Amino acid sequence: MKDLFDIRDRLALVTGSTRGLGNALARGLAERGAHVILHGRRQEAADEAARILAAETGAQVDAVAFDVTDAEAVKATTAALIERLGVPDILVNNAGLQKRAPFNDFDPADWDAVLATNLSSAFYVSRALSPAMSERGSGKIVNVGSVQSKLARETIVPYAASKGGVALLTQGMAADLARYGIQVNCLSPGYFQTDMNQALWQDADFNAWIEKRTPAQRWGQVEELVGTLVYLCSGASDFVSGQNVFVDGGMTSVV
Repeated sequence: MKDLFDIRDRLALVTGSTRGLGNALARGLAERGAHVILHGRRQEAADEAARILAAETGAQVDAVAFDVTDAEAVKATTAALIERLGVPDILVNNAGLQKRAPFNDFDPADWDAVLATNLSSAFYVSRALSPAMSERGSGKIVNVGSVQSKLARETIVPYAASKGGVALLTQGMAADLARYGIQVNCLSPGYFQTDMNQALWQDADFNAWIEKRTPAQRWGQVEELVGTLVYLCSGASDFVSGQNVFVDGGMTSVV
């Protein structure tokens, strides 16, 4: 059974992984022996994050920089990445953006930015890597969703729309790619204490609401996502595809 969850020496690209949730997910893979490629918009930041992660885990860590919202940049950079390191065994589409405003006041430019970063990027990066994965006959793609893939809240309409799209993108990709030995699944966190939502978990009223709304009565810690991620990236999930796995302390199960 232990071998089912073995991801040692697998090459894993995690987008948006120089800090925050993405960095925690990349760390979890690195600590279990994966060769991790950190990604960010700036090469200097990605290189520094890679240096730190390698020093702290002893894992093999590389870094790459490109704009996930630029389809041509994604195509060119991932092609160079494959030439340099090989075809990734694992892709984690984590890059994300949040903008908050009441619906009637939401700037269309911010809508475009959120949809491009959270949804279109997962399509661009997956589309750039999946042909080589298909040719090889294997691959694991994990798209990072959210409880907002299922539930909405005020002031974050574009975010909810994008994460709902990620869930259906996952199903559509699974329908097309499972025949090539590629499993595509969605990992949907509940409310976790990350950089992106720091203002929320430091707000006493919102913190009280989370504790009341979540059956586990607390925020999640990013390390608690790693076990599910490893499962979705390992041989244990070879017949699992198109699923949206919520790691949310029970939030989406109750009213």
